[in-house]
Amino acid sequence: MPSPVYFINMRARQGLNLFDKIERLFKKSSLKQFVTGGDLLAVKIHFGEDGNLSYIHPRIVRFIIEQLKKYNTKPFLTDANSLYAGSRGEAVGHLQTAIGNGFDYSVVGAPLIISDGLRGSTATKIEINLNHFKEVMLGSEVCHADKMICLTHFKCHELTGFGGAIKNVGMGLASRAGKLAMHSTLNPYISEDCVACGVCLKYCGSGAIKMSEGEKKAYIDDKACIGCGECLISCPQHRIKIRWNESVANFQEKICEYAYGLLVKRKLPCYYVNFINNLSPVCDCYPYSDTAITPDIGILASYDPVAIDQASADLVINSPGIKGTALNKSFAPGDDKFRDIYPHIDWEVQLAYGEKIGLGRRQYQLINIFSEE
Repeated sequence: MPSPVYFINMRARQGLNLFDKIERLFKKSSLKQFVTGGDLLAVKIHFGEDGNLSYIHPRIVRFIIEQLKKYNTKPFLTDANSLYAGSRGEAVGHLQTAIGNGFDYSVVGAPLIISDGLRGSTATKIEINLNHFKEVMLGSEVCHADKMICLTHFKCHELTGFGGAIKNVGMGLASRAGKLAMHSTLNPYISEDCVACGVCLKYCGSGAIKMSEGEKKAYIDDKACIGCGECLISCPQHRIKIRWNESVANFQEKICEYAYGLLVKRKLPCYYVNFINNLSPVCDCYPYSDTAITPDIGILASYDPVAIDQASADLVINSPGIKGTALNKSFAPGDDKFRDIYPHIDWEVQLAYGEKIGLGRRQYQLINIFSEE
């Protein structure tokens, strides 16, 4: 049986603005029946890297928060710290970036809580016993929420072809150790230009980081390293590096397994909203935003993360591409925009594996709300 995916386009007119349409989207998709008064409601979002402008507009987020409060819920915006040492690598910088990008309480009307704590190590272990992981490490705060609303800016992605709801949950809410385990099969390493400041030694909980003879360079004892990733953000000189050696297919499957840990094993009820606008050719984790590769398409809502991502991908493929962007030749409706930009990535792996392990169904029924009225 296909999963219902509800859809509105981005068109607006006098008497029917985008907020009106989002409200109708929520009504038709029965959001009111999903939430319960008093719910501590995690609203998963990507706040955007410092310098990026492609993330979901804070004014839209405020409207969504206002709708959720109508049902007497207690919503909070959340994300987990990034693996790399950007502006969101620890909670202080993460919150400063979020506020700088417009997600201040006075703008969005909800508190901001970083799910995996100050340095990305506040995590909850969940046993899953799947192909790649026996257990996963997810940010603790979201694990203790009653329900979750997953707001995703759907875009292209340099490792998964596209970044949708599955990635927003699986990668987005993993602790630093979880993110490291998804990206790499090996421990981090310290580059040759280490200045031997010793800061990393203070943050290594397993004692795996040591100083070489003469105290000239730090190194990591691979046998003692537990892969927590704490050192990656603690090095003030950014000399500790990730071994980006995982295959694209395994990387996508690992993301699905992390999503499985939260959604299936932890049984966190979730409602998904994908925004297909400002369709950038790279992730919002970059400190810039490139030109959108398609016109704005619309907003989708579903209770199935696989179905909503499949529907989003299909809508992008069936949209005309924009010339003068990162696209090379896939300008006609029906052309695969993701494989045009990332020809080495089979983006369907995440959908096939997500369906295989029980995250959802690829078969969907697209319900265009305003075409039915």
